[in-house]
Amino acid sequence: MSTAVTVFDVGGTHIRQAWWLREGELRGRTSRPSPTFRRFPGASVAELRAMMVRELCDAVPETQDAVVGISFGAALDHRSGTVYASAPLWGGHSEPYDLRAALESRRPDVRWHLVNDVTAALLHAAAAPARRDHRKILLATISTGIACRVLDRRQGSVPVDGAGLQGEIGHLPAHAELDGRAVDLDCDCGRTGHLAAYASGPGIARMAEALRRRAPERWAASRLGALTAEGVAFETALRRALDADDALAAELLDAVTAPVADVLRTTLCLDPEIDEAVLTGGVVHGLGAHYRRALMGHLTRQGLYLTSELTPDWLERRITVTGPGEAAGLAGAGIAACAGAPA
Repeated sequence: MSTAVTVFDVGGTHIRQAWWLREGELRGRTSRPSPTFRRFPGASVAELRAMMVRELCDAVPETQDAVVGISFGAALDHRSGTVYASAPLWGGHSEPYDLRAALESRRPDVRWHLVNDVTAALLHAAAAPARRDHRKILLATISTGIACRVLDRRQGSVPVDGAGLQGEIGHLPAHAELDGRAVDLDCDCGRTGHLAAYASGPGIARMAEALRRRAPERWAASRLGALTAEGVAFETALRRALDADDALAAELLDAVTAPVADVLRTTLCLDPEIDEAVLTGGVVHGLGAHYRRALMGHLTRQGLYLTSELTPDWLERRITVTGPGEAAGLAGAGIAACAGAPA
């Protein structure tokens, strides 16, 4: 293997690229928009996929023994590299696509290593010295999409099911409420009532719009409503409103973190060997301490049966929030490529 590995982190918004040095350093980072159904609304899924393959292949220098690691934002079979679906990239389309084969066909001179983006982030987070003695580590990303992975350190693997998948929690059924009433929203995959429909970045924006329609007077009187009326981008407006202790913004954040807390509560109840649940992603980073405070509020009010009474800090000690760069898909893609493993 050459000294440096070309690495990509492909998400529903950007393709990030860098060089990964085997010593553990990223250099020459760049970013450009991903070819998605939102960016090219008139393109077919086949055309979007072809754009993606061209973007990745043409960006790899023609060097001897070229090696590429890709962190890819999609539900994929980690055994084969077949992509099943990516709602942020391709919407509701779910026809399997052999991405690795398409890359190898266009650039057979390259050794391609493909992992899911959440797996990549988990590999990087797990490499931190403070997590060396953990039995299992869960990483959940809350961003354009939502998913999680669990790494078993004792086995040295991210276990997968019969389809080569694990942790696609963004498409689990979820329940959310606004203004005291249940709300039903569509997910980017085309289904109604999934976790990502309420708690992903686009989901939170949809929840905000639903709240505006249900409580127009409260919305207009709120700091969040005023900021968005001024043309401030929603993500920025939400953070600024939370910083200003806006009650409506806090209510919205409480609503969108409730279904995430439900999933974490159930997961940690079923698998107490998970020594840490790490939260990352654009939503988490953008909202910072506000996000964790809202999430832990749910888990404090309704925790684990008996455990939360007998060991009140058990959940508190296990749920952490990363800062930018602490669970990086680019670094994880490099780690995976250097290990030569698909998962």
